[in-house]
Amino acid sequence: MTNMLQSRWWSWGFRSTVMLYFIILIVCPIAGIYVQSLSGGLQAFADNITEALAWKSVILTVKLAVISTIINAAVGTLAAWVLVRYRFPGRSLLNSLVDLPFALPTAVIGLMILLLLGPRSWIGSGAEALGTTILFHEPAIVVAMIFVTFPFVIRAVQPMLEELDATEEEAAYTMGASKSRTFFRVILPCMMPGIVSGAMLAFSRALAEFGAVVLVAGNIPGRTLVASVYIFGEIESDNPAGAAAVSVLLLTLSLLILWTVNFVRRRRGS
Repeated sequence: MTNMLQSRWWSWGFRSTVMLYFIILIVCPIAGIYVQSLSGGLQAFADNITEALAWKSVILTVKLAVISTIINAAVGTLAAWVLVRYRFPGRSLLNSLVDLPFALPTAVIGLMILLLLGPRSWIGSGAEALGTTILFHEPAIVVAMIFVTFPFVIRAVQPMLEELDATEEEAAYTMGASKSRTFFRVILPCMMPGIVSGAMLAFSRALAEFGAVVLVAGNIPGRTLVASVYIFGEIESDNPAGAAAVSVLLLTLSLLILWTVNFVRRRRGS
């Protein structure tokens, strides 16, 4: 009886600690943003959201995040396929480098892209020779978003390829299906939940990127000013309510995306 009471006490203590940790570090900050955004009333909240620069920065961020997500969905799926289905020298090293964007500080990523696409680099000088500029324009922002979100699709698709039953492919080949038909009718449907969930996570992450973007965007209002940099500018301008209002838009969109990802995973599990 004593052991049972001790076990229940420890179980209750662990659950309480986890819940308290969750509330302090996640629930309270999220609630604080919503409260701050409405501190001036609904009219002030609407004014902050519909302010021209704020709205343009959100639209630009969503557009560029969609572009980077589409690219990552295609390239990430291909990369996962290569890492799972092929054996070649350096495969283990390449597989470990996939997670590098998670480990690097985003400011370092921004500096890397700045050096890669700057006017002194061969890419930047080649672009200038063609009459265009990458750095401090939308393409540089897309590159930064792609880099920081690159691992999501790969890590979501890899387990599904590894768990795919080889007999399904063999059965399709036995029935006379071509490799392309087998891929689109057998393999791709199995990978699709991973592609969708990975792409959604990549999109959510791209929406909030700051450190890598701020160094390469140019931050021109109405042209290259993304939402995260706009929020930072509002804080510097002593307008926390305006910053919170735009933050609420991004936060709500991210929460909806996470809910959708969990729904897709539950459907796959069932």
